[in-house]
Amino acid sequence: MIYLVAGLVLFLGVHSTRLLADDWRTRTLARVGEKPFKGIYSLLSLAGFVLLVWGYGVARQHTVVLWTPPVGMRHLAALLTLIAFVLVAASQVPRNSIRARLHHPMLLGTKVWALAHLLANGTLADVILFGSFLVWAVALFAASRRRDRRQHVVYPPGTARATWLAVIAGVAAWALFAFWLHRLLIGVSPFG
Repeated sequence: MIYLVAGLVLFLGVHSTRLLADDWRTRTLARVGEKPFKGIYSLLSLAGFVLLVWGYGVARQHTVVLWTPPVGMRHLAALLTLIAFVLVAASQVPRNSIRARLHHPMLLGTKVWALAHLLANGTLADVILFGSFLVWAVALFAASRRRDRRQHVVYPPGTARATWLAVIAGVAAWALFAFWLHRLLIGVSPFG
């Protein structure tokens, strides 16, 4: 469990600099430059991600069951993760209506993904992993929305073409992951 927690602290910590140390981040960016900052940020993020994935795998070998979710939660989780994939896709497609309306669809997608996995899984490792991502995404979304209001950020209106592209890309990525990659990478089939 220690590896999972260490990976989460490193990965989510690096991704929380705007939330916890925005002034430090701004000063450091100005001092070292964007490319070196992003390089170190990426290396630390990758190290944290590898550590949390490995730690989660180790923790799953020593399962501590907190509750057994009803089978129906898998179906709800599948629907919620479909929504999460569309939201994440919308964060990457410029000028779509989802992003124009919601402003931070990547964080919303992370919240929905984490909630879906908390509903469908009841082990201690799941609660630590997905609960951490949910709390982080809620906090960062709120901070991002406050920052947008302070800075008077205006999101450009979306186009129908870009919105459909985001939806199609999200659904395709979800299907690929749900029906093939989840079992291959995680070792568990979402549909039993």
